[in-house]
Amino acid sequence: MKRFHCCATCIHFKPVKTERGMTYFCSRLGYETDPKYQFNCWSPTETVRKLIEKEKGKG
Repeated sequence: MKRFHCCATCIHFKPVKTERGMTYFCSRLGYETDPKYQFNCWSPTETVRKLIEKEKGKG
């Protein structure tokens, strides 16, 4: 799970394309973030949850 834990894999992560480039926003926290940041409120997307479960099964 640790290798998946970052803002970019969270359900609250919202990339927004602007004239100046990409901006990344956390809809839960309400402010700009970075894809590699980590917070305790992390809620993985369904795809990431499936990958985590698949890896657990290999162990």
